[in-house]
Amino acid sequence: MNPVTTSLYGSLRVHVSNDRAELGRLAAQAAEQHLSNALAARNSARVILASAPSQNELLDALIASTIEWSRVTIFHMDEYVGLAADHPATFRGYQREHVLSRIRPAAFHGIQGEVSDSAAECARYSTLLREAPIDLVCLGIGENGHLAFNDPPVADFADPAWVKPVELDALCRQQQVNDGCFPMLASVPVTALTLTIPALFSARAIVGAVPGPRKARAVRDTLKGPVSATCPASILRTHPNAALYLDCESAALL
Repeated sequence: MNPVTTSLYGSLRVHVSNDRAELGRLAAQAAEQHLSNALAARNSARVILASAPSQNELLDALIASTIEWSRVTIFHMDEYVGLAADHPATFRGYQREHVLSRIRPAAFHGIQGEVSDSAAECARYSTLLREAPIDLVCLGIGENGHLAFNDPPVADFADPAWVKPVELDALCRQQQVNDGCFPMLASVPVTALTLTIPALFSARAIVGAVPGPRKARAVRDTLKGPVSATCPASILRTHPNAALYLDCESAALL
C-alpha cells in the first residue's frame, strides 16, 4: 500500500489515504484529538456532526474511541422541512442509528424540521449553538460542493444567520437518491433547515471526510478552483484549523 500523502491548500491540510476505511480511521483520530483537547481544557466539548453515508467510517471509528461521551454535547447540520420526526430519511434518524444508539452524550440537540414555524426553529437552534463555542465540526462535501445544505445558489460566506431555511438545488436532491436515502428524486424534499457557513466556521477545528468517486469533481473544485460560493466547500481553504481526508477515488482529479 502507498503511504498517506499530505498537502496544504491555503491553510487547509489535505490527507489522501489508500482507501475509505483508512480515511475514516485517520479522520476519526484527528477528531478524537480535538475532542480530547477540549475535554482536558474545559471538562466538556461541543461537536457538530454531518449525517450522510460518507461519514460512516469516521463515526464508527470515533464512537469506538476512548472519548468520554457523557461530557460531549452533539449537534447536527441540517434537516428536511416537512418530514415526520420518525421518518427514516431524516438526519436525526441517521444520528439515532449511527451515533445515539451506541453512545450516551451529555445532550443531543436535533433540528425539528417538522414544526410549522421554521423561523422560530431556526432561532431556537441558533440560540443553542451560540450558548458556548463549538469545539469541532465533522463534515463532508456534497457532489455540488455544498457544506451542510449550503448549495451554491444559497451559500453565503458572510451570512448573518447561523441557521436558515433553504431550497435544495437539483444536484443536491439527486445526491440523496445516489446515497440511497430516497428511492427517486420526486420523493426528496425541496426545502430544509441548515446551519450556515459562518456557523460551521465558528468551530475551533474542522475535520472533513470525503470518500468515493462521486466526490472527485467537488474535491477538485474545492482545492483547485477559486474560493467562491460557486463551490461552497472552497472556503475550507481559509479556516485556520481544518483538515480534509480523502481516498484515492475522491482525490483522482487533483
